[in-house]
Amino acid sequence: MNKTAQPGDLKVYIQGKGFPILCLHGHPGSGCSMSVFTQHLSQQFQTIAPDLRGYGKTPPDGEFEMIDHLKDIENLLNRLQINKCLVLGWSLGGILAIELALRCPEKVSGLILIATAAKPRGNHPPITWQDNLYTAIASILNRLKPGWQWNIETFGMRSLFRYLIQQHTPTAYQYIAKDAVSAYLQTSPQATRALNKALKAGYNRLSNLEQIQCPSLVLAGEADRHITATSSRETAQYLNNSHWHCYPNTAHLFPWEIPDQIIKDIDNWLQLNPQMKYEG
Repeated sequence: MNKTAQPGDLKVYIQGKGFPILCLHGHPGSGCSMSVFTQHLSQQFQTIAPDLRGYGKTPPDGEFEMIDHLKDIENLLNRLQINKCLVLGWSLGGILAIELALRCPEKVSGLILIATAAKPRGNHPPITWQDNLYTAIASILNRLKPGWQWNIETFGMRSLFRYLIQQHTPTAYQYIAKDAVSAYLQTSPQATRALNKALKAGYNRLSNLEQIQCPSLVLAGEADRHITATSSRETAQYLNNSHWHCYPNTAHLFPWEIPDQIIKDIDNWLQLNPQMKYEG
């Protein structure tokens, strides 16, 4: 079921019934780009995947700061009358998940942190004009013919995709075609500026993580150049009740590289922590 946002609210996609899981996308991203999680989890839970301010179909409403995302998320939970939920966040969404757990601990029963960190660090090489050219060609051809092996080998593996994924499979490129390109095109300049401002300020919440008492699952891709696996592991080490796993031969978009494995590991963790799925 899709739920249309009211004017001034976040556009939100709701599926399934049961205990709620709030799914927060990264940058660039949208609620729809979380389908790798929501399509499965909505079979047992109610998944709530908003377009954050300035992303997808939610307008930026002028310049804003990262704190505004948290205000929007709180308003969304109040509007949907959600008193407690699990929170799954990918990249930027994971940072917002951490912030929500610090800001409203009574509302967050558990955290699933994907390719993210409380002190994010990257080691991405400089981007050349050839990178941008090959990425543009690969993206266009992949949109026209998702998962086309010739395009993957000719342009995809020479494009910026080589830093976002390590396993250049048709499955990964099909996710890119379905969920990544439209999200990129619908990401506003205001959202990019808000994120860059926060990163330039040296975002670091490691010292605050001891305040988070709920169970946390922290997952990372070994070859992630955008938010390194080392910084993700550091976050897991500072959390009181965390389970950490790093996947070899994967990068920042690892849920699209090995979706079945990720879903299996999330399911196993949820089964080990049944207390998270109750209001009381």
